[in-house]
Amino acid sequence: MTAPRFSLLSVLIPCYNEEATIERTVDAVLAQRSRLESLGLALQIVAVDDASGDATYDRLTRKSEVEGERLVVARHTENRGKGAAIRTARQNATGDIAIIQDADLEYDPSDIPAMIKPMLDGQADAVVGTRFGGGGAHRVLYFWHRVGNQGLTLLSNMFTNLNLTDMEVGYKAFTMEAFRRMHLTNSRFGIEPEIVARLSQMGARVYEVPISYYGRTYAEGKKITWKDGVAALNHIARAHLSSRAQERLPGAPA
Repeated sequence: MTAPRFSLLSVLIPCYNEEATIERTVDAVLAQRSRLESLGLALQIVAVDDASGDATYDRLTRKSEVEGERLVVARHTENRGKGAAIRTARQNATGDIAIIQDADLEYDPSDIPAMIKPMLDGQADAVVGTRFGGGGAHRVLYFWHRVGNQGLTLLSNMFTNLNLTDMEVGYKAFTMEAFRRMHLTNSRFGIEPEIVARLSQMGARVYEVPISYYGRTYAEGKKITWKDGVAALNHIARAHLSSRAQERLPGAPA
C-alpha cells in the first residue's frame, strides 16, 4: 500500500482556565516543528478557549500576535465543555491530520511524531495513546482512577469490539477525513468514549501508541472527577444506540 501524502498537522488545544500552562503548552508544541518538518509536515495550532475566567484567552491572543497564522485562536462566549471545544477546533482546522493536545501538559508534545506515524505510514485512520503501554515517564497517582479507567475501557471495548487499553486517554489523532466524518454530539468529557465508538462504527483502522503521562492532582488543576466516570457509562451506551447516525469511511470493510 502506498502511504498517503500529508502536508499539514493541526494540533487542537481545548482549554479552560489554563493560564498557568497554556503558553508553555503552545511553546512545547511549536518546539516540535523541526521534527515535523523532517516528516514533511507543516504545523498549525488551533486553540479554543472555553470561556475561561482567568487570563487564558489573553495569553493566547498575545501569543497569536507573535506566531501569526501558525496559531489560530477561537473563543466560546460561555462555557460549553471539552467536547464542544474540540468540535470548534475541528471547524477551524485545515490540516490533513489532527491531534488533540490537552492544555495542561499532562501529555508530552514530544510524543506527537510517534502518535501520527501509523497514519503517515498509511496503516491507520486514527491513533489512540495509552498511558498503560510501557511508554515514557508516568507520574504515579490515583489508584481508583486507574481501576475506574480499566472498567470503562472494558465496557467500551465490549460495545465497540476494539481492544484498547486506555479508552479515556485524551491523546487521540486522526486523519482529517476520518475526523470530519465523525458524528460527535457530546459537549463535555463524554467526548472520549464517543470518539472511540465513532471510530469503530465508521470502520476506521485504529492503532494504539504508548505515551508519557505527567498527571496533575486536583490541587494542581485536574478537572475530571468520579462524576465524569459515572457519566461515561451513559455516554458509552448512548454512542452505541446512535450508531446509525455514523457513516462509514469509504473503503472500510463491511
